[in-house]
Amino acid sequence: MQRTILAALATLALVGIGLFWWQGRAAVEQGAPPPAPQSPPVADTLIPQADISGLEGPAPPEASELSREQQRFFRYDRNRDWRISRSEMLSTRTDAFRKLDVDGNNLLTFEEWAVATVQRFESADSNRDNELTPTEFAATRPKPVRKPACRC
Repeated sequence: MQRTILAALATLALVGIGLFWWQGRAAVEQGAPPPAPQSPPVADTLIPQADISGLEGPAPPEASELSREQQRFFRYDRNRDWRISRSEMLSTRTDAFRKLDVDGNNLLTFEEWAVATVQRFESADSNRDNELTPTEFAATRPKPVRKPACRC
């Protein structure tokens, strides 16, 4: 008896959902916008034309290909003098704040950050002239991250 009542209720529910879906679809088709009226074609004489046969535009600028290390160098060398000063090196290191919290209090002071940056700069500045040449800067390149083997 209970199975019969549950079957009847399920059948009524499915029929109701079907009718609701069917009516909703019909309403969408009735509410669709009418097709746009066909307009007569525009005559070609209304479009302005110019004689550009003798004109020539400027040549596009030539881009030089930079190596990956040169691109990294120029991210720091803001004035493009092929030398990275201490202030240039410090100005671009703001993203490293989160990694340099020495005392572990989740607050990074400028002193914590500056000490680590100055130490890295001084370790790369082999001739101690407070400027990095491209060769000295290449020594600061991060080590490549080894990808783990696939465990498929």
